[in-house]
Amino acid sequence: MNNPDFLARSLAAVWHPCTQMKQHETLPLVPIARGVGVWLYDFDGRPYLDAVSSWWVNLFGHCNPRINAALKDQLDKLEHVMLAGFTHQPVVELSERLSRLSGLGHCFYGSDGASATEIALKMSFHYWRNSGRPEKTRFVSLQNAYHGETVGALSVTDVALFKDTYAPLLRESAQVPTPDWRYAEPGESARDFALRCAKVLREHLEQHHQETAAFIIEPLVQGAAGMGMYDAEYLRQARALCDEFEVHLIADEIAVGFGRTGTMFAWEQAFPSPQPLSRGERGLIPPLPRAGEGLGERGSTKPDFLCLSKGITGGYLPLSVVMTTDTVYQAFYHDDTARGFLHSHSYTGNALACRAALATLDIFEEDGVIEANRAKAAFFHQAAVPLKAHPRVTNFRNAGMIWAFEVEDAAPGFARRCFEAGLKRGLLLRPLGNTVYFMPPYVINEEEFRMLVSGTLEILETL
Repeated sequence: MNNPDFLARSLAAVWHPCTQMKQHETLPLVPIARGVGVWLYDFDGRPYLDAVSSWWVNLFGHCNPRINAALKDQLDKLEHVMLAGFTHQPVVELSERLSRLSGLGHCFYGSDGASATEIALKMSFHYWRNSGRPEKTRFVSLQNAYHGETVGALSVTDVALFKDTYAPLLRESAQVPTPDWRYAEPGESARDFALRCAKVLREHLEQHHQETAAFIIEPLVQGAAGMGMYDAEYLRQARALCDEFEVHLIADEIAVGFGRTGTMFAWEQAFPSPQPLSRGERGLIPPLPRAGEGLGERGSTKPDFLCLSKGITGGYLPLSVVMTTDTVYQAFYHDDTARGFLHSHSYTGNALACRAALATLDIFEEDGVIEANRAKAAFFHQAAVPLKAHPRVTNFRNAGMIWAFEVEDAAPGFARRCFEAGLKRGLLLRPLGNTVYFMPPYVINEEEFRMLVSGTLEILETL
């Protein structure tokens, strides 16, 4: 293929996401022909190590043979059917398995992460209306929060670059201080800082709980904030406060779910299982949740809503899901149609996407991925010690299969220059400002991770 012609065609026909298109006058697009494992290949055969999992979605490598086989099998059975009034095997099986994994109930499906956020916000608002509390209409999120870029999701996002332009369209929300330990005082531990931030959340809810529907939070890692990481104690405090003040807690695990932080769901680290899950007939599955578990029960250990997307299909197809408690579900269960949750997407519960998600869960269960990742992450953390020791690196941090650090003296435009320098070395890096992070597919091996570290060290020496 003629690369210059192909790139010109793309610029003429495609409006690329999260991009100032004029920049591509001097920053060429990277044309990708195929992918295998952690590697992407352009049309000239040049490889790029996908260190960001193609926007955090890919778990088990590009063109994974097991997910491929599942999709090929599904294609001969059913590609899609509307989920209003109909159902199908992949969506039922996926919903059952997600319920067992999360301890939450009915699954409501969307197409992407922002869709999941919209669904959760609307469900919370509508729950209170159905429950005779229509004054509870407001939402709280963390400083530096990111929950998507549709209008509702952007309303609870706190990233000025994405939000400010559209401020006139957005519903006002409140933000409370982030427990991201980069903001702690010198000598203050991550846990003590989390507790200090939780006190501010308490103060906010004491004043505003009567009008507050939900608190939405990214558990343990705030991705778009530059992989801001915090102590799990904040989640425990938030759960208790939301129970005390009758406010829903929405866990946005769109980026951090499916093993990214070292547990299947980041939320588990706040309330670890009393016994390690054994590999059973269907893999790592605890019992189904009890009816009514959730809001209003002191000592609850789960969020009221769990939002999932990105890695749910292993990076293959768009799919998102919101899971909630039976308490929430029952508030919509009524003879009056208007009390139902009348939200829909054309491709809700798409059969192919659900089958890809089932294949992804199969790999988790059959390969013991969570346990294997913990051992792999420990090795990688040692391999990354030279980065941690580099004089330009600050705030080096790790959560499961995520590593991040700031480049202390980065000049304006660092993110773009680092991206370009990475491509020259066969690395796909996409810094967030002066934050460099690694979030590779789980199939990355020791040699590939060493290459990632050594290439990044070279970049720090040249930029």
